[in-house]
Amino acid sequence: MRAAVQRRYGPPSVLESSEVGLPVPGRGDVLVRVGAASVHPGDYFVMTGEPYVVRLVFGLRRPRHGIPGRDLAGVVVAVGKEVTALRPGDRVFGWSIAGTLAEYACVPADHLVSMPADLSVVDAAAVPTSAMTALQALREIAKVRPGQTVLVTGASGGVGSFAVQIAKVFGAEVTGVCSTRNVDLVRSLGADHVVDYTETDFTGTGKHYDVILDNVEAQPLAAVRRALTPTGTLIPNNGLGGRWFGPLGRIAKARVLSGFTRQRLRPFTSVGKRQDLLALADLLTTGQVTPAIDRTYTLDEAADALRHVAAGHARGKVVVTI
Repeated sequence: MRAAVQRRYGPPSVLESSEVGLPVPGRGDVLVRVGAASVHPGDYFVMTGEPYVVRLVFGLRRPRHGIPGRDLAGVVVAVGKEVTALRPGDRVFGWSIAGTLAEYACVPADHLVSMPADLSVVDAAAVPTSAMTALQALREIAKVRPGQTVLVTGASGGVGSFAVQIAKVFGAEVTGVCSTRNVDLVRSLGADHVVDYTETDFTGTGKHYDVILDNVEAQPLAAVRRALTPTGTLIPNNGLGGRWFGPLGRIAKARVLSGFTRQRLRPFTSVGKRQDLLALADLLTTGQVTPAIDRTYTLDEAADALRHVAAGHARGKVVVTI
């Protein structure tokens, strides 16, 4: 089968389109014929091995998994002996540890759910990691309730585009922050208000929000806190940092500051959960959430897809069709 393969850490040029052996599903795994796989900033960090702290998980000297990619949608080809909920021919979407930028991928069965009937493989592949991050941030960390005010920075990005829609599902009044060219997109996602950051600094308007999901480290924590209510929740979901520790410094600072204020500063790491993916499948079926797709690339163009994501200006999700 064909796959995007990397044998060392580095820029997107380390990816090669190569022929590799077909993976064999274990007892609890499912072999999926991949129709599409989305990419996101986390895939770029793993590919480059920077910040270096990611190498503690993905391999110190070289990537432990030679085929990158986490999210996918496709058709079940074969199942392991212990798999009973899925069978060959089922249309599924979900996530894996790695290996989705390939024609076939082995995925734990509990990382997959059935694709809504009217959903394309491109739209389905866009959902898992980014939408689960948005869902968990707003539901579990911020505990958004009807009538609350929620501000989402990076509202036109992968996580942000889902967060705007999910916050509306929870009954919040939503403000999205984005650039001029993305204002119409964010409005179309359901945002009640849109702030064009090229013209307005949301931290200096005097408006305060119950929840801020900060997907872009464009402002210091102290500045973002000025736009938070006295008991509001700030979720810093990004951070640039240095080559060694990346966003960990910003995360640590947020945790320390949280102990000295009534404001809740709650950095978090999303975790793939099948129940959350099922909840998202319901929202997709009812049309309450719709993936925003920026661009699609072919498998041979996987390096270009990751370059585009790394540039930080994607409008929604970037998907590789296979």
